[in-house]
Amino acid sequence: MGWIFGLYLLNTVFMIIMAIREVRRPAVALNWITISFIFPVIGFGLYLITSNPIRMNSSKKPTSTSNASDTLPDSFGSSARIIAQSLKHFTVGGFRVGQVQVLINGMKTYEKLMESIQKAKKTIDLEYYIFRDDKIGRRITDLLIERSLDGVHIRFIRDGWGSRKLSKTQISRMIDAGIECRTIFPLRPPWIFSTLNNRDHCKIVLIDGKEAFTGGINIGDEYTGLKPNVGYWRDTHVRIVGEASNDFKIIFEDHWNIASPEQIKTKSRMKTKTGKDDSSITPTTSLTKPFTVRSEFSTELGTIEETNSNKVQDTEKFHQAFIQTVEGNPGIPTPFIREVYFIGITQATKTIDITTPYFAPDQDIIVGLKTAVERGVRVRLLVPRQVNQKLVEHASFTFYGELLEAGVNIYLYDKGMLHAKSMVIDEEIAEVGAANYDMRSFRLNYEVCEFFYSKDVARDLTEQFERDLKDSVPLRTEDLIQRSFSERLIQQGARLLFPLL
Repeated sequence: MGWIFGLYLLNTVFMIIMAIREVRRPAVALNWITISFIFPVIGFGLYLITSNPIRMNSSKKPTSTSNASDTLPDSFGSSARIIAQSLKHFTVGGFRVGQVQVLINGMKTYEKLMESIQKAKKTIDLEYYIFRDDKIGRRITDLLIERSLDGVHIRFIRDGWGSRKLSKTQISRMIDAGIECRTIFPLRPPWIFSTLNNRDHCKIVLIDGKEAFTGGINIGDEYTGLKPNVGYWRDTHVRIVGEASNDFKIIFEDHWNIASPEQIKTKSRMKTKTGKDDSSITPTTSLTKPFTVRSEFSTELGTIEETNSNKVQDTEKFHQAFIQTVEGNPGIPTPFIREVYFIGITQATKTIDITTPYFAPDQDIIVGLKTAVERGVRVRLLVPRQVNQKLVEHASFTFYGELLEAGVNIYLYDKGMLHAKSMVIDEEIAEVGAANYDMRSFRLNYEVCEFFYSKDVARDLTEQFERDLKDSVPLRTEDLIQRSFSERLIQQGARLLFPLL
């Protein structure tokens, strides 16, 4: 019996250590203590593996270097000016000005992205959580290789977990063509032991240091909305031109420095294309013109009905906007993404429209939404009916009851997978990014999001929100009451784990 008592004491010490380390996050501490109580010692081992993020270099300043005089013009409302002022201390590079194009589906995003890659003159930097070895992935890989052989300097970062299925063959082809490739937290020692639960969730492409793409769209066939076994996919991305692109350069360089070079043996490096007289040759691209790509991929990925295709209203419009870029970094104690979401919600005076695929936030966000309604703000939350992450889907339903009771309007998107991540406040503030409303995006992932101060950008996103509502059904309190006992039990169990999601 002595060994049982010894195990009890050891496990008690481990639980005390976890409680002390997570004293700033009581919900997380309680979850880990519960896990350790159920799985003695093993729980502590899991905690060490999943809760040890890479810490930032102490010399790096996590706050903005913006000038204190940077403010919005008086033409903006009070809420926009207050939010912009409050967010300055969380931004990457301060207040920027740029041109913004809203891209509201995967196919349009890929068309614009490939156009920009084809036109690149000097540099292309890419960073993706998911980069698949499928038709879209190979098409973009081929184009990158072609541009590298043209003399364009290309750097590529992928996440070790999200892009784990990207084949060594494709990476070798890129490296052989002169593309520099690195991985954030590869699935090999020592990374797998110290950063298993920290992921690079960013989606960033930077062209010639002056044009950037970011949002919710990775590289994969499912984002086209034409993959038969996945179905319709609704997402949102943005294209930014101007000085705001400098912020992405800062973020990319930081991530490049912590990423690991690919450990793949390659063949001899390809030579840049030249003519017989050693003059450069501009190779012809094998890509079809942008407006034929849609029909081509419809054929390649599977023929589907027109009513189910990812057909949306095309827009070529760029809008002038004031822009602030916020980076989420697990190495910083303050969860920047959560803080800026909270500021936006609590400073709204008229309307809040939130679109997110995963909704399992902490209590601060819930209280912020409820108090916004009390101030007379119309709050609408759009989430998918079916989520591809079932644990998050189950946990999400435990939050909806109190929000409905407080007066928040909740809609379940019923056309397919809703993966867009955006927020529109008071018809002139818009946020688009990669981050979700969950603890993983708030505390565990590298994330990036953009705040746009522009009535035009806000209008584009609001119009898309209204179109999405036509494919959605309102959630009612009666729907929650009618859940079966087993559904409630599963959802409450998932809620118990939500601080770790």
